[in-house]
Amino acid sequence: MKINYKVFAACMLTSLMFTSCDEGDAVVDDVVANTTRGAILRTIEVKSNELPIGVDTGEFSVDLEIQSEADGTLVDALEVYVSFLDADPSNGPGDVAESLLTTIPSSEFGVGDRGLPTYSFSATLGELLGVTGISASDIDGSDQFRIRFALILNDGRSFSFAQNSGTLTGSYFSSPFLYSATVVCPPKAPTPGVWTINMTDSYGDGWQTNTGNGGDGITVTLDDGTVLEVGLCSPYTGAAGTFLGGTDCVPNDGSAGVGTITIPEGTLTADWYFPGDEYGEIGFEIVTPNGNIVGGYQSADAGPITIDFCKD
Repeated sequence: MKINYKVFAACMLTSLMFTSCDEGDAVVDDVVANTTRGAILRTIEVKSNELPIGVDTGEFSVDLEIQSEADGTLVDALEVYVSFLDADPSNGPGDVAESLLTTIPSSEFGVGDRGLPTYSFSATLGELLGVTGISASDIDGSDQFRIRFALILNDGRSFSFAQNSGTLTGSYFSSPFLYSATVVCPPKAPTPGVWTINMTDSYGDGWQTNTGNGGDGITVTLDDGTVLEVGLCSPYTGAAGTFLGGTDCVPNDGSAGVGTITIPEGTLTADWYFPGDEYGEIGFEIVTPNGNIVGGYQSADAGPITIDFCKD
């Protein structure tokens, strides 16, 4: 997805140059007078989003940056809500509506390297179970806790997932306000053999991950240091020099392609990592040599990929 913002800006500038000053001032004054400014909660890094069964100290953890007018000082507090999605209601408690977990006052915010307020949030599996009222014995692999943040401004307004737009959920702002922490079985050695990655792109122009033209692929780092990589090739010339513009990426029709990696016998661990989704178009699912889908994502944030060992 490519938009030439420079051309758009030049056209707008030319148009304004041929508009009378009085009329232009009136238009600008009207826009300013009727503009309502909000707040953005930008994802710096999702540090942990896996909750191993039986590990109460397993946690969801994310680093956040608060943006608003006046360098974030309009924000009075950060509210955190938790809900539960049951992957198999026939064998579990069913979905649980969200409840308030905690309210974090702005006095507890830190200051990031850009001079804006920041906050590192974490919640253990035990805390998530407690606020939803679910027993540890009732959760199973692929169940999800949903963590929703809401920025409360000092004028009483609230900004969260419902006020979001595609602009805010893209690669830079990465401001979904809503995150998932997936319940997984305790890690085990990955099944040796050929793993299949079914990949899609909703726009139909191949993958653009951590750059606007191409970028890195999904990486799998084995315990011996070997790094495997897979991803849909990008058709743009600017992708040259990146994995998605090289010879090892998966050729595709723009919309879909299938890649594989081979995990050798004796491998103890395999850490999967997704580099990002520049335009919110990427989807993929991971299939083990046993034919089981152990991970599926659409428009995921950059970070570790959760592998559901319960299903392998």
